[in-house]
Amino acid sequence: GRQFFSTHPGQRSSSQYSLQKIKSPGLKFYFIFVFISHNYCFHRSLLLSDDEEDTKRVVRSAKDKRFEELTNLIKTIRNAMKIRDMAKCLEEFEQLCRAFLKSKNIVDKEGLNQNCKYRLLTLTLFSSQLWEDKEGKKKMNKNNAKALSTLRQKIRKYNRDFEAEIAAYKEVDQKTSYRNIYNSEKPKMFAKGTEINTAVVVKKLNEILQARGKKGTDRAAQIELLHALAAIAAENNLGQGILVKIKFNIIASLYDYNPNLAAFMKPDMWKKCLDCIDELLDILFDNNNNIFIGENIAEDSENLAVSDQPFRVRGCVLTLVERMDEEFTKIMQNTDPHSQEYVDNLKDEGRVCGLVDRLLGYLENKGSTEEICRIYLRRIMHTYYKFDYKAHRRSLGLQGESKSEQDQEESEGEDSAVIMDRLCKFIYAKDRTDRIRTCAILCHIYHHALHSRWYQARDLMLMSHLQDNIQHADPPVQILYNRTMVQLGICAFRQGMIKDAHNALLDIQSSGRAKELLGQGLLMRNMQERNAEQEKIEKRRQVPFHMHINLELLECVYLVSAMLLEIPYMAAHEFDARRRMISKQFHHQLRVGERQPLLGPPESMREHVVAASKAMKMGDWRTCHSFIINEKMNSKVWDLFPETQRVRKMLVRKIQEESLRTYLFTYSSVYDSISMETLSEMFELEIPTVHSIISKMIINEELMASLDQPTQTVVMHRTEPTSLQNMALQLAEKLGSLVENNERVFDLKQGVYGGYFNRDQKGVYQQKQGGYQRGGYRNQNQGNY
Repeated sequence: GRQFFSTHPGQRSSSQYSLQKIKSPGLKFYFIFVFISHNYCFHRSLLLSDDEEDTKRVVRSAKDKRFEELTNLIKTIRNAMKIRDMAKCLEEFEQLCRAFLKSKNIVDKEGLNQNCKYRLLTLTLFSSQLWEDKEGKKKMNKNNAKALSTLRQKIRKYNRDFEAEIAAYKEVDQKTSYRNIYNSEKPKMFAKGTEINTAVVVKKLNEILQARGKKGTDRAAQIELLHALAAIAAENNLGQGILVKIKFNIIASLYDYNPNLAAFMKPDMWKKCLDCIDELLDILFDNNNNIFIGENIAEDSENLAVSDQPFRVRGCVLTLVERMDEEFTKIMQNTDPHSQEYVDNLKDEGRVCGLVDRLLGYLENKGSTEEICRIYLRRIMHTYYKFDYKAHRRSLGLQGESKSEQDQEESEGEDSAVIMDRLCKFIYAKDRTDRIRTCAILCHIYHHALHSRWYQARDLMLMSHLQDNIQHADPPVQILYNRTMVQLGICAFRQGMIKDAHNALLDIQSSGRAKELLGQGLLMRNMQERNAEQEKIEKRRQVPFHMHINLELLECVYLVSAMLLEIPYMAAHEFDARRRMISKQFHHQLRVGERQPLLGPPESMREHVVAASKAMKMGDWRTCHSFIINEKMNSKVWDLFPETQRVRKMLVRKIQEESLRTYLFTYSSVYDSISMETLSEMFELEIPTVHSIISKMIINEELMASLDQPTQTVVMHRTEPTSLQNMALQLAEKLGSLVENNERVFDLKQGVYGGYFNRDQKGVYQQKQGGYQRGGYRNQNQGNY
């Protein structure tokens, strides 16, 4: 190549003709391209004018070129972020990634400047905020929404290699980033030489608080200023009064960091909030007799200076703790329940309960009755839905445990049953607001039912008469009532009280909106009329995932209860035209099963119950048992109960008894007599149990038979009509109703039906006739019938 271009372009050289000897087409093309470029540059240099040669050229380093390219791309991204043009953001981000790859050597050598780091971090935060803003995403057009999804995925993938650097940058330059976001410098706290006293600190505190809530206020910087002011007050020994007042305002500023009520606190702010409340309670406990706080203390009457008098501070720590509890609920509502983040956030509940307990101890000594009831309810709300094995074993009498273990367990302290009983009874006696008392009663019933104390839960529900006025309560209380009724029904089922369980669950399951009524989700908007604002309100009422009741377990309990009630009833009233449905939902599942063209082995829980119902209808209790209790049903439903073996044993017993009743209803017309011993062997029941079941059926006139005691035989009386007779009776009833309907239609057309109800219009006609009409005889003089 050097030989080829060593001579003047106008001259020939022997090497110029060496192209004919090059056999590779690619290499030949390369030499031709370089030759043309060389000639073009040479001739262009000859054509330059003297003015162009005199122009000064600016020579820039590769570092400046690359950094300028990166900066321009970031500026373009920033402008696209301002107008929320996500398609442009995605396009420029892809170019930025390519440009950064080209500049990698220079960046590694020189380091990326702070502005570029900040802008990249801002883009990451901006995409995350837009992704979490569901309402904003709905307003985006299709291209922007698609670009946002793609951009978020690419940013997350791109940042995997820089997680350590990003975390370090956030930690080291947090204050700098906040300052860059708001383009504002932190004001100086006090001028040099200023004497620091209580009045000066209060004045500075008021100055900081005046900017609270104003547009453009840096909330993060405001919180930092309050922390700095608290540190200055502590350094100058200004007393605990001013420190408590500053702490109150710090916590309030943390709550106000997110102006949107639906937004939840970020992890760093949440941790700061818990720490501040803990520190505030430490101060209050350490100075229990020297600090008085309350909402009734006016700001003019506050005593914040160190003196012989106790400190008096305006504020309510109970309100702060209640708001903290609500923020914890919002955090759990807005966290993916199937992620590790949810588990990590749920660990904070122990600390939340600890703060509630600390405040509870403080208010029991210094709070009013109303405040004690409020904090008691907060503690109850964190206790009522949790299953306590210690309380459960005590309710069962601690069977199978030695005396020493009893003493050791009793010495451990109060269990949840004792705590609930003590807190709820105080509210029952002292509370003057119906809402707190209602919530306490419902929580108490729920806790009783959860621990299988059926009779206590049932009696408390009946004595409270809540079912009479619950429709007038606010929606959160109604959700709590629905949850309590469901837990009551599940408790009755575990105790073998099938009818009570069915009655308790009937209203929830028959509505078809169990998920919504229990506050565990919303139906699709097209299935229910509600606007976006109503949907936001309803989402804030949702119960966190760790408090959910398993909906599949609930439906299974209801369907099995309906099966045990409905199948014997259907067999006893097979030919009754006026037979009523006990459970419409159960009949719907039966019809769905009958409409299936191919009957395979059951897969879902509903299919198992339908298959078991068909087997019970034939009196085959073993097949019914195999469909209800098996590995698949155990994993889905029965293993979720605390006393799994006892529930399975109860179910087997109920299936045997109801299958016996169904068998007798269905096949009694076939037998002249049947031995109770035979029935005992068929259904694997004890003879006294069989005797008891048949006796009840005879007493209730469900079975026309008598018992021959010496031979232990059931003798059928043959008084039941045959199948043909039953069909004839049904036909006669239907014909009678048809004739009656036809007569009514005919009379309405003639205008003479219902003379009593239409006496105003038919009065003239009846006066002329002066005789009998269908409405009765009209006396013209007295005007009555």
